[in-house]
Amino acid sequence: MFQVAAHPTSFAMHGHGHQSMSTASPSVQLPRTLSRPPFAEVSRDAIMAVAPELASVPPEYIRRGLRPKAPQMLAGIAALSSSHLPTSMPKSHVPQALTIPIRASSSSAQPTYPTHVLAVASSKSSANEHVFMFPVHNIIIAAQCSALPRLPPSSGPSSGSIHVPVLPLALPSPAAFKILHSYLYNHNLDGVLKSLFPLPSGFVQGLSHHTVQSTLASGTSLHQLSAYLCSSAGSSLQVLTTHAAHVKELWQDMVALGLHDPELWDTVDLAWEIILGALNLAASGH
Repeated sequence: MFQVAAHPTSFAMHGHGHQSMSTASPSVQLPRTLSRPPFAEVSRDAIMAVAPELASVPPEYIRRGLRPKAPQMLAGIAALSSSHLPTSMPKSHVPQALTIPIRASSSSAQPTYPTHVLAVASSKSSANEHVFMFPVHNIIIAAQCSALPRLPPSSGPSSGSIHVPVLPLALPSPAAFKILHSYLYNHNLDGVLKSLFPLPSGFVQGLSHHTVQSTLASGTSLHQLSAYLCSSAGSSLQVLTTHAAHVKELWQDMVALGLHDPELWDTVDLAWEIILGALNLAASGH
């Protein structure tokens, strides 16, 4: 039910940041720009299925209203017993639902518990591969991912546990979805860039959409960031091509999910400009 378009995948789930990539082929084809699909608003039916009280609220208002609620939602995810919610499991062992005990929350925010778990597999994976498990809140998905069908109903918490449906989801890159899963809640642009490749901490710390846009418009700034990345990679075309594959896979997941967040798209565009510039510098011997 949740199958989306297949694309190649080439980086591993384990590890953190740029080190989570597996080696990419230096012959990979890189487009000059990462094209954005035509804008498609999320389905009113998908919103009504999970939050009937929001039926008459414009989706953009819903999305803005969700941002202040992210701490409670993240606290709800953090309160789930990790022993009953593995981060991954064999694809053939994925259950239809999970009952997960709730731990006492250490957060000051009142937890809002997840409603579903996504079992994310690679679009190209075989039956014996692992899937990665991501707890989610239905309204987060319904309000931001226009390419996914409406989520089935779920029940609320009871007697110290939650009972949630598990939904198989095939994406070009489960590892890239790890980045997007965080972004759907916290909307931290710096977290997205940090997960892609090394950049100066003074640039990415607290990165705003305005800074992303102004950097995209500045050839000097782009060159400086490309030079930093080229230097950090030791001018290795293989390392830089691996970074490029990481960005490309994030873009493929965004397209597959129907994520039309302008701040995120601009940030991915910035990452692409930086990596292409670094590749050009490395290829020219600078």
